[in-house]
Amino acid sequence: MTADKIDMHVHSDNSPDGEHSGVLLCEHAIMSGLRAIAITDHCECNEYIEKGYNKSIRQSNFEASKAQAVFEGRLLVLRGIELGQPDQDPEAARAVLSSCEFDFVLASLHNLVGMEDFYYLDYSDPKNDYRDVLDRYFDELLVIAGEYDFDSLAHLTYPIRYFGIDINDIDFKRYDAVTDKILSALAERGKALEINTSGIRKGLGYLVPHDYYVRRFKELGGKYITIGSDAHTCHDVGSDISAGIKTAADCGFAEIALYQNREPVLIPIE
Repeated sequence: MTADKIDMHVHSDNSPDGEHSGVLLCEHAIMSGLRAIAITDHCECNEYIEKGYNKSIRQSNFEASKAQAVFEGRLLVLRGIELGQPDQDPEAARAVLSSCEFDFVLASLHNLVGMEDFYYLDYSDPKNDYRDVLDRYFDELLVIAGEYDFDSLAHLTYPIRYFGIDINDIDFKRYDAVTDKILSALAERGKALEINTSGIRKGLGYLVPHDYYVRRFKELGGKYITIGSDAHTCHDVGSDISAGIKTAADCGFAEIALYQNREPVLIPIE
């Protein structure tokens, strides 16, 4: 076990797309040599009541709290949540955050207002031109980054996972004006940027976001980096965390963060 091997983004079967229990996630985390994990089950605010997230998040939080006691001394278990689209139902976002005690809140944007998850969009349809989708994605993300209650912003550039084009064919400079505002808002509010490692094991070949944005976050005054596998099965817990740590270090960060009771704890990169 190394002090900086921490996975701050894993999903249990309390997420609709999660496969295994929190206990099994923890057992695999220990076998993988992790120091800590955050169980961050989905809460899509735009479907809060409709899809039963008001109940599943309470169950997730309860199970994470029990796991804290069960694995004490072997693994630090953090009670987390992935708060999706808080801007699309601010009342739901406030309700869920006041319903339980959390150690860590990830904010994410999985779909634009009135649209399906980016995963389901047909990018061969001209109305879903990837450049326009990214324009709208970053504009909405700026609102979340500047106005909502969270600790770390998850998988910046999330939609590019599904475009079916090489990352090198995307002109990221086109979006610099808005992405600089997003990263500056995080830095000014003392929020973290997540390095999500799922792109590596899913065959994309890069972290989400890639170093272009991690380095720019540092340049704009960003202090906190969290690293998460975005695991939805026990077998993926801890996957490629070392690659995320290396990127953080290469981009100028000497520490990564874990969160307890919504407060950052800085862990030196070894």
